[in-house]
Amino acid sequence: MKRATKALLLVLACGLSACATGADRFGSGSAGAGADGLGAAAGSASDPTSIAFFQEAVGDRILFVVDQWTLTPEAQTVLSGQARFLIENVDYTAIIEGHADERGTRDYNLGLSKRRAAAVEEYLVAQGVASTRVRTIGFGKERPIEICSDETCYAQNRRAVTVLTAGGLGS
Repeated sequence: MKRATKALLLVLACGLSACATGADRFGSGSAGAGADGLGAAAGSASDPTSIAFFQEAVGDRILFVVDQWTLTPEAQTVLSGQARFLIENVDYTAIIEGHADERGTRDYNLGLSKRRAAAVEEYLVAQGVASTRVRTIGFGKERPIEICSDETCYAQNRRAVTVLTAGGLGS
């Protein structure tokens, strides 16, 4: 029994020491760093060319005032960052999803959401993003992210979301 315990402890100690060496098992030449060698793993929120970075650091959505599709100064700031990202990362295309809150008719909200998406598209194109890389779609009030009959919920649902895809927009 004593011998088995010693053997088990020896195996555990060897295993732990192998983990602690920081050995580069995959030959990337940068033990402990990400795929770029600087600590940013490809595709992570710390990779400035990733969709996760776009969503978290740049911002993938803007909000609108009730019954409006004009861009607020805050929205323009976010969209300027989106435009810079898209110009620097030409492998991505964008689908702009327009949304509305639950108040109003289905047809009214569908038209409003389309105008919101179009306002975002126009801004991005004016900032230098190729129009061939941007497409819009309006969802009206059909895809709320907050459900309650309160202004805090309504405000979150009056939005445009920029969804990135790698490659072409398809049909």
